[in-house]
Amino acid sequence: MKVLVTGGAGFIGSHVVDQYIDHGYEVVVVDDLSTGRISNLNPAAKFYQMDIRSPEIAGVFEKEKPDFVNHHAAQMDVRKSVADPLFDADVNILGSIRLIELARIHGVKRFIYISTGGAVYGEPVYLPCDEEHPINPICPYGASKHTVEHYLYMYNINYGLNYTVIRYPNVYGPRQDPNGEAGVVAIFTGLMLEGKQAYINGDGEQERDFVYVSDCARANILATGMTAGSGIYNVGSGQGTTINEIFHQLKKITAYPLDEVHAPAKLGETRRIYLNADKIRRELGWEPTVTLYEGLEKTVDYFRTVERVA
Repeated sequence: MKVLVTGGAGFIGSHVVDQYIDHGYEVVVVDDLSTGRISNLNPAAKFYQMDIRSPEIAGVFEKEKPDFVNHHAAQMDVRKSVADPLFDADVNILGSIRLIELARIHGVKRFIYISTGGAVYGEPVYLPCDEEHPINPICPYGASKHTVEHYLYMYNINYGLNYTVIRYPNVYGPRQDPNGEAGVVAIFTGLMLEGKQAYINGDGEQERDFVYVSDCARANILATGMTAGSGIYNVGSGQGTTINEIFHQLKKITAYPLDEVHAPAKLGETRRIYLNADKIRRELGWEPTVTLYEGLEKTVDYFRTVERVA
């Protein structure tokens, strides 16, 4: 079986590619390398450097004829989506529709789409959020990612395209960009290991649902293996962790000498969000296996041994 992974040179997508290959899939990666890295690419995967919005991607489908599409490529920075909502919509909505239409034309068996549990729900009415929670995003990123879920529903009803939507929590771990705007664990880790000041936005009492990247990648394998039907699944730990707690755990692991310093809060960020993953646990058998502290230790070890050398 062959799977086309968009964003397969990126932080999460590259881990997904690794697990697909470990499970015997033939993998084709499409990535424009705007945020992904060649060094993340599994050498067993076939690679096309290409933007998902490019008309040339039709030729990739024609040549490779994938059985599955796993769509990770995205504009995924909440702050950038607020600053430039047109770009966010162009990549996340129009780029995704192009892929969905090509999947329909070429008879793809299942479209696995990565959405966001951290941004689609908005400010929660109740916690932890399950898949039935009202959808009220407060940033363009959340709105654009959820819009594509509607397109998948329509393509399923009208054309029979099976799909699985995975709503990610705050994913962290090796290969996350410490110099990016997203990914507080990577940003803090990079700054702490360099002895530079790490800033906490706002009061630091924002709560997020942190899940280690290998656990999130495994959810993709289970989603691809679905034999029938379509569905939307949260991936999460079911509990919130404050940014202050992340700071202090990383401070301990890295032996960081500096105290916390707070900066202004960022526009469009949800105050508290964590996810109920009972549905994917019940229907697909997924659950997290890496504890937060263990995952933070693994992440710091990666940055010490790989990222700082690269």
